[in-house]
Amino acid sequence: MEELLSIGKILNFHGIYGEAKVGYTANKEHQLIAIKNVYAVKDSKTIPLTIEKIRFHKTIAIIKFKEISSVNEVVDLKGAYIKVPKEKIEAYLDENEYYVDDLIGLEAFDTQNNFLGKITNIVSTNDKDLLVIKDESGKEHLVPFVKELVPEVQIKEKKVIINKIPGLFEEIEE
Repeated sequence: MEELLSIGKILNFHGIYGEAKVGYTANKEHQLIAIKNVYAVKDSKTIPLTIEKIRFHKTIAIIKFKEISSVNEVVDLKGAYIKVPKEKIEAYLDENEYYVDDLIGLEAFDTQNNFLGKITNIVSTNDKDLLVIKDESGKEHLVPFVKELVPEVQIKEKKVIINKIPGLFEEIEE
């Protein structure tokens, strides 16, 4: 099966006609509106669904799926991730926006092309994302994922360029 990426999660039912409350990434309403065919993935089951109707309320989407007509059917899918094939949503990425799965495993280099380590994780904070870069000695470094510190992301070349500022990768001398 093609690679599927999550665009939301079924949080609960809404009303009595089988509508679902779906959490989704902020400011991605246009993405949900444009996509009609999705998969609900839960407990190693993948169920194809068709979005029949969608509306937004505060920070959730209320979605009516063509294949679901009762509260019980939604309750059975509570906690399921709503996923779509990666190629269907790549067009909705903003400039300098990347999938976490595409960043993990990339090699990090400084501006002089010295190897710094590999990205092993992404930590999300309220403010910004942090790249977790593990160096050759196994030490992890947190690098804020901002243009000033990470001016280049080269997905095809599997690397990122880091502006190595003092204290970012070295031990701070006292």
